[in-house]
Amino acid sequence: MTSEEALRIRGYLTAQGAKLSPEQLIGKVQEAMAQLRKAAAAVPPSRFTEPPAPGEWSANEVMAHVVEAGRHFGAAIVRILDGQPPGEPRDVAARDTTPRPLDEWWALLERDRAPLFQRVRSAPPMARLDATIPHPFFGALNWRETLLFMRLHDLDHAGQLAKVAGAF
Repeated sequence: MTSEEALRIRGYLTAQGAKLSPEQLIGKVQEAMAQLRKAAAAVPPSRFTEPPAPGEWSANEVMAHVVEAGRHFGAAIVRILDGQPPGEPRDVAARDTTPRPLDEWWALLERDRAPLFQRVRSAPPMARLDATIPHPFFGALNWRETLLFMRLHDLDHAGQLAKVAGAF
């Protein structure tokens, strides 16, 4: 990603994060999740753990990464809203890439995001916007911007999964 792309995306996160209500932000994430699921479902189940080419991620690895990143950023949002520090910044490469069918990955993703969405819905819309969550490319993001980043992350990996499906 170029610095120009990072600035453009950061501008989007800032503008839309400030403009949209928490419910609208959740809706955007849920729409992206639906696209992610559709793209992952297009990968033949028998090839879900197979990389489409050497050095590329399998659909299983993509879903492992999406789940791990969602856990990291979702937990940071909840901690911020609960008045705690966001936690340590880290590379959110998947730690658990155990082969699982899509339905299992999806259940994990939904299980992780349900309490996040519930906590966001119960928070005052302008709560703790001064507290930030570090992002390696986009800098310090408030919780609303981070939630919107999760949408972009899901969409990016939906595109990756579509390419994996297309390779098979």
